[in-house]
Amino acid sequence: MKSALAASILLAALTSSLPAAAPNIVVILADDLGWADLGCYGNTFNETPNIDRLATEGLRFTQFYAGPVCSPTRANLQSGQDQARFGITQHIPGHRRPYARLIDPVVPTELPLETVTFAESLGANGYRAGYFGKWHLGGKGHTPIDQGWQTALETHGNTQPPSVTGSPETRQTAEFLTEKAIAFLESSSQQPFLLQVSHAAVHIPLTTTPDRIAKYQKKTPMPGYPSRPEYAGLLEELDQSVGAITAALDRLGLSQNTLLFFTSDNGGLVHQQDNTIVTSNHPLRSEKGTLYEGGIRVPAIARWPGTIPPNKQCATPAITQDLYPTFLALSHSPKPNQPQDGLDLTPLLRNPTSSLSRISLHWHLPHYHHSTPASAIRQGDWKLIEFFEDNHIELYDLATDLSESNNLATREPQRAESLRAALKAWREHVNARLPEPNPAFDPARATELGHGKEKPRKKKNKA
Repeated sequence: MKSALAASILLAALTSSLPAAAPNIVVILADDLGWADLGCYGNTFNETPNIDRLATEGLRFTQFYAGPVCSPTRANLQSGQDQARFGITQHIPGHRRPYARLIDPVVPTELPLETVTFAESLGANGYRAGYFGKWHLGGKGHTPIDQGWQTALETHGNTQPPSVTGSPETRQTAEFLTEKAIAFLESSSQQPFLLQVSHAAVHIPLTTTPDRIAKYQKKTPMPGYPSRPEYAGLLEELDQSVGAITAALDRLGLSQNTLLFFTSDNGGLVHQQDNTIVTSNHPLRSEKGTLYEGGIRVPAIARWPGTIPPNKQCATPAITQDLYPTFLALSHSPKPNQPQDGLDLTPLLRNPTSSLSRISLHWHLPHYHHSTPASAIRQGDWKLIEFFEDNHIELYDLATDLSESNNLATREPQRAESLRAALKAWREHVNARLPEPNPAFDPARATELGHGKEKPRKKKNKA
């Protein structure tokens, strides 16, 4: 059950009236979609006409960020708080490397129930809240229904078996989720609603339909891009889902009063465990599971006809945890009594050249994923990454070095140390959990994966 404090907050919110101007909100979250995968971000092999149309009709962010892997982003999206506050700094349940140099923190198995999600805040203020798709923030007792989503259906993977769909045949998840989302829209058109559709696409395994694979096998590859037919086909499924949901909003006469926000939970996966190539985030460096730009910078598009100016770009850095305060502001919902790490993006939605009052962006990945344990901070165009294995730092000027190829830490020692100190202070502020030296360290076996059964270390969060 939720804490008495959270319950009292929600009960107080129930007494408020919902202003007529408060918009409906639709969030579409892709899985592992890279910054360079969409046509509107420059890709010429993949075909994403519906997502590209969102950008034409709305606002495309060029410096939008998420967490480096899925559960952290989902935690900060639902809570408006940095995932380090909860210790959800890796996907649940996380990888284990028992012989690595460091023992990384054990990942909690769920988002704490006392966390007031944006579904709870908006639901208490008169919104009907529906969630369909991947959750990855806890199992029984910690599902979307337990976190304020009044209607919810979880799915896993890119295909759904008959036991889930009721169909005698296996179906593609994107199509299935689209049907559920449109049914929710149709049943909610007479009241304010909040809808989140969390796709499995384009996460591996790349299971798409034979006709889509054949279609892309006939296309000329894009120079410098993997151009995988299975990937393009799965992305096409995601794109068609976006198109169908957008068309349903138009058909129901809801578009003018609906903010639709599309983004990804982290950067694209470049290498599978068998070292085969999945996608590329070029010109960004590296991939999902790292704190380089390829792991954390993601596509993001906002559409709200009549309110968001069409065919605009926004270069102001923003992050997924900003969506919570944005939704609170747009829905005129009261703020819950809990930390709020995001900023309201409403000024950017109305005027893409606006700025935010943010000093820093932070990331914390104290785990082995596709890199070694690290933290990162961005202030202005400067970004510093601190690696915990050997305590070395890397400093980049993103304005002139988007690919993070020129480490300026030794050339800019004062700036580097200032950012490092700010990053350390932030970790202390959010009570971030750190890795520890591993007494079982074995260089010959350091990359082996294990399956630890340790209990998460208890550590009280600072408010």
